[in-house]
Amino acid sequence: MAQHRIIEKGPLLDAKGRLTEAGYATALIKEYNRKNIAAHKLRIKEWDYYLIQSDLFALALTIADNGYMGMDSISFLWLGENPREKTVSKIVPMTLGKRNLPPTSEAGDIAVKGKGYAITFQNDGKKRRLYGHMEDFSGGKPILFDVTLTDVPRDSMVIITPYKENEKAFYYNQKINCLKAEGRVEFEGEEYLFAPAHSFGVLDWGRGVWTYKNTWYWGSASGVIGGIPFGFNIGYGFGDTSAASENMLFYDGVAHKLDQVTFHIPEKDGKCDFLSPWTFTSNDGRFEMDFEPIIDRAALIDLKVLCSDQHQVFGYFTGKAVLDDGRVLEVKRMLGFAEKVFNKW
Repeated sequence: MAQHRIIEKGPLLDAKGRLTEAGYATALIKEYNRKNIAAHKLRIKEWDYYLIQSDLFALALTIADNGYMGMDSISFLWLGENPREKTVSKIVPMTLGKRNLPPTSEAGDIAVKGKGYAITFQNDGKKRRLYGHMEDFSGGKPILFDVTLTDVPRDSMVIITPYKENEKAFYYNQKINCLKAEGRVEFEGEEYLFAPAHSFGVLDWGRGVWTYKNTWYWGSASGVIGGIPFGFNIGYGFGDTSAASENMLFYDGVAHKLDQVTFHIPEKDGKCDFLSPWTFTSNDGRFEMDFEPIIDRAALIDLKVLCSDQHQVFGYFTGKAVLDDGRVLEVKRMLGFAEKVFNKW
């Protein structure tokens, strides 16, 4: 599939609220302005999601403004022996853009708080400090976290996606892999330290107007191969991606564009068997992976009209990835995740 790379700066939306261009880029070169959106405020969805991961544990943080509701979420995962996870999400009704999420990922702060919790994302353009607490995180016990992300790589995955069924709907998304992470989490009398030598962060920055019903697939990993930072972003399932896919490798901060990658999730009794081994294949032979699951961070909210069925599965990727110049990277048990999410929102 020929993929369209966006290289010219300019506004994301035209005077009628339609995308000026669809495709992929390696930076946020189109200007997002919430005021240019033609859809109703209830349909606008904006979020910053960070995952910070070491070899043995991970912290996931979300601040979202989804129009009719905001969501603040903290997850902590133990990925060593006896894998387990705890997620607490707080829902705030009718935020309608009042959270003022920044129009770019390059700089800007976000701070939210509610009863018994606070989350702050500070970004001065050079480093990102993510800190906060939740008093009753698990069994009446609090969690505290303070993590700093640095060394933003030159390239990231950026995709601008329209929807065939609604010209006012779109998705503007950036994924930044291989951020260096340093910091700590305190929980249940233990201190968990993220050391920059083997701890990485990924940012999922999303702005747009989604259609009501979707299923998406997303996978990501960040690590080191032969002493050089390596990561990848894979996914599909939302909008009209005929202009470009979001599949991309990152090697030493440089992006290498892939075509189509397919998630093969095993099934049992007609349902996805998320904790059995998966495989990933590509139409160009440049991303071929086995995936050994550790834990399924599952979350289900079913209010009939509104529904979110999430399965974010953490595990180990083993296989090969081929760079643009034909070099083959051997991936051996790289920790990452792959997910399947169904939403009616």
